[in-house]
Amino acid sequence: MEKSTLREYAESILIAAILALFIRTFVFQAFKIPTGSMEDNLLIGDHILVNKFVYGPTASRFEDWVLPVRPLERTDVVVFRAPEEPDKDFIKRVMGLPGDQLEVADGVVYIDGVALDEPYANHEAAYGGQHHDTAGVATVPEGEYYMLGDNRDNSRDSRYWGTVPTSFVKGKAILVYWSYEGSEQSYMPSSLKDRLLQFGNVITHFFTKTRWSRSLMLIE
Repeated sequence: MEKSTLREYAESILIAAILALFIRTFVFQAFKIPTGSMEDNLLIGDHILVNKFVYGPTASRFEDWVLPVRPLERTDVVVFRAPEEPDKDFIKRVMGLPGDQLEVADGVVYIDGVALDEPYANHEAAYGGQHHDTAGVATVPEGEYYMLGDNRDNSRDSRYWGTVPTSFVKGKAILVYWSYEGSEQSYMPSSLKDRLLQFGNVITHFFTKTRWSRSLMLIE
């Protein structure tokens, strides 16, 4: 009888572990924001959930109709592998779709010559109130996307390293599930000691530094 109970516990734990691994691999994954390139929409210390399923490939029109999947759309906030450092993850906003002619001129994004209205764009860091984010006209190749950070004067993005292939995109950022106040340095620990200090700091100041108003905030 005891052996049977232990076996049931073991099976339950195994099933839960497999389910958690499946969800993490194919459906949702957690990320944290280490830099200010997406301010003021995403802040350093925001912990977010990314939907890895939404851009998944389908084998038929029936799957397209039944499953909650769709192609990337302009203004989606996405997590992807960094083109210059594929072992790192970046988060930016999709601005250029395949075939677009995109230009950034004095803080304004033009698609095929038409200026975009961008209420999410942040130019507060621009020197003397003047926009300095400028890039020449680029045609977005098929199967690739042009990414920009919302904090335009403080973001390394497609203006510097070019477009991002679809295969590098991990998923769509959907939700801030927890936000903890911190600096860029504190969220980019370089050693085990730094990571332990960061963990201790979070435990000590959890209630005072948690940004409660950002909890469960949808990302748009």
